[in-house]
Amino acid sequence: MSDPDPERPRRVLVVGGGGREHALALSLADSYRVGRLWVAPGNAGTAAWNVDLDVTDHAAVCGFCVGQGVDLVVVGPEAPLVSGLVDDLTAAGVPAFGPSARAAALEGSKAHTRRFADRWGIPSPGSATFDDVDAAVEHVRSCGHRVVVKADGLADGIDRVGRRLRDDDALAGR
Repeated sequence: MSDPDPERPRRVLVVGGGGREHALALSLADSYRVGRLWVAPGNAGTAAWNVDLDVTDHAAVCGFCVGQGVDLVVVGPEAPLVSGLVDDLTAAGVPAFGPSARAAALEGSKAHTRRFADRWGIPSPGSATFDDVDAAVEHVRSCGHRVVVKADGLADGIDRVGRRLRDDDALAGR
């Protein structure tokens, strides 16, 4: 669809409250193409643009965007991407920058990403997935070298669980 006024200042919502979203908001605020900016939930550095909006409530986000005439939503954090916010915005007719829930699953699950890489022949380090802690500890002990142990799921952009383990250090994973 073509815009009848391509020079019209845009109304943009940035979803997130971390440093990445802060940087995005600052850059967008400096653009002559952005006339109105909101950040939800935002942080102290984005206070001038923060809007009280529960970003886990996709219907509320979509309603806000439609009601405010938002031209573009930029979704930063992994959790709303994995939960399908971009899909829901798209279905509501609101343009959004970010992957679909299906594509975001690659970020949301390390186990899923490894299966995907294996299925499509994408080179990646060896890995093993466990539901049983004892089996995981035994695997770490049997490797004979240091390994990285990570929990599956979202880590909010921080590798909080990853740790190089060997021998009795593996017991720390319990």
